[in-house]
Amino acid sequence: MSSDYASQDGEPEDDVDTAVWDVVVVGAGPAGASAAYAAATAGRRVLLLEKAELPRYKTCGGGIIGPSRDSLPPGFELPLRDRVHAVTFSLNGRLTRTRKSNRMLFGLVNRPEFDAALVEAATKAGAELRTGVTVTRVEQHGPSVPDRRTVAVVLSGGETVMARAVVGADGSASRIGAHVGVKLDQVDLGLEAEIPVPDSVAEDWAGRVLIDWGPLPGSYGWVFPKGDTLTVGVISARGQGGATKRYFEDFTARLGLSGFEPRVSSGHLTRCRTEDSPLSRGRVLVCGDAAGLLEPWTREGISYALRSGRMAGEWAVRIAEAPDAVDARRQALNYAFAIKAGLGVEMAVGRKMLTLFERRPALLHAVLTSFRPAWNAFVKITRGSTTLAELVRDHPLAGRALSSVGGGGGS
Repeated sequence: MSSDYASQDGEPEDDVDTAVWDVVVVGAGPAGASAAYAAATAGRRVLLLEKAELPRYKTCGGGIIGPSRDSLPPGFELPLRDRVHAVTFSLNGRLTRTRKSNRMLFGLVNRPEFDAALVEAATKAGAELRTGVTVTRVEQHGPSVPDRRTVAVVLSGGETVMARAVVGADGSASRIGAHVGVKLDQVDLGLEAEIPVPDSVAEDWAGRVLIDWGPLPGSYGWVFPKGDTLTVGVISARGQGGATKRYFEDFTARLGLSGFEPRVSSGHLTRCRTEDSPLSRGRVLVCGDAAGLLEPWTREGISYALRSGRMAGEWAVRIAEAPDAVDARRQALNYAFAIKAGLGVEMAVGRKMLTLFERRPALLHAVLTSFRPAWNAFVKITRGSTTLAELVRDHPLAGRALSSVGGGGGS
């Protein structure tokens, strides 16, 4: 790596040069770890910053669908707690039906284990990890940035870390996202509990998940088995906190789980970007939750984090190599185009699916549980052999059904 600084005799100042990282990644979740891994495997000096100590808990169902699996580092061993072969669907506790598959649909993980394994892959690739570090802001201009090819990452203790490129992967309340100007149009509240259960209960749930279409527009609940623990949760639009809590309480009681003491109870806001929300500013990129990237209907975010994180790491390397602001801007625009051409198309279809689901949950339930092609499509999506966007594109009937919904939804 060359330095823009030189000593009086014209020789580079090695100590100054080594103080500038090629890529600094803020946040060590799936998006940040994937970005750090991608940049480190390209041979760049990468610093991964995380405010918590690892492993740490994250409110998340922990479902690993095909697109997530396919975005993992080569040779990565998933710490699976269960393998799902059956899905029970219900409509607010009624019309319950279970569909089964001979092959695994998707896997289930505990996020602390999964995230820690991704970080380990990044550090083995050469990234340096610092935990217990809070980033307060980034600066791209001013006295703290004497070199226009660098970004100043300011930490809570006053320390400043210099980088050629920065990737913001610091979650749905991202400070880096605020710097970039990320705009959101869908905010949802998820409530979740990790409930230890006796062996007899665990055996009944092994290999099977429950998806319950809820009483609030766009809401649903889930039960994901993970050995001797069930991950139970519900999600609905923000602003209905009391109703969402009642749904969660009714849901767990209906399943006979309210008598078991949760090991962890938590809440979390998921935030989805607007279609015109920026993904970069100068030499700073955002990905994953920090960019508001998730599937609007199911609010699935792990695959979006892994995929966008990998791309952010790859383009951060190009931005780090950019000789001037014009080239850095070009690389950032290429990153945004890649995100919008792939994940953005999937999100647009997801928004329409959410609108349809909000209006006609009973119809969606009937189609999924009684119409075999719909179940087969569900299987293909979870396994990663197709996407919702590809299905709509390749099946005119599905496309016409969603077109009738219009372009709204999710807001």
